[in-house]
Amino acid sequence: MTETAGFPARISIVTLGVTDLARSSAFYEALGWQRSSASSPEIVWFRTADSVLGLFPTEELAADAGVPADEGEPTFRGVTLAVNLESTEAVDTALAVAVDAGATVVKPPKPTSWGGYSGYFEDPDGHLWELAHNPFFPFTASGQLDLP
Repeated sequence: MTETAGFPARISIVTLGVTDLARSSAFYEALGWQRSSASSPEIVWFRTADSVLGLFPTEELAADAGVPADEGEPTFRGVTLAVNLESTEAVDTALAVAVDAGATVVKPPKPTSWGGYSGYFEDPDGHLWELAHNPFFPFTASGQLDLP
């Protein structure tokens, strides 16, 4: 475990506020992600290579955090989620799977100024996901990103 001043440097869970739990769960299952048996009618969990993704109704997530829920259409929240992949072909394939599952392409993948390949889609609730191939960030044998 990596620690800095007693605070672990890790992200264990990312929870997304969703407007329709069943629709959003079906979207992530259509990506091929496995729903955890820890899921319940109130919250759905998906295990990822490095952490856990939770889906929770937006109003209830805001209430849990003690903040007001945004009203109206979501806008850019200053946060993106990313999946790094092993090749440009894997990025294109993953985007096709996401689109087939109901994603909207926000920015088609293309070569980047930093030598990689990247594009964005949004899920049914407008959460932005980047799909990227970064040739400078290898993977471990277990599939975790191995930052230098």
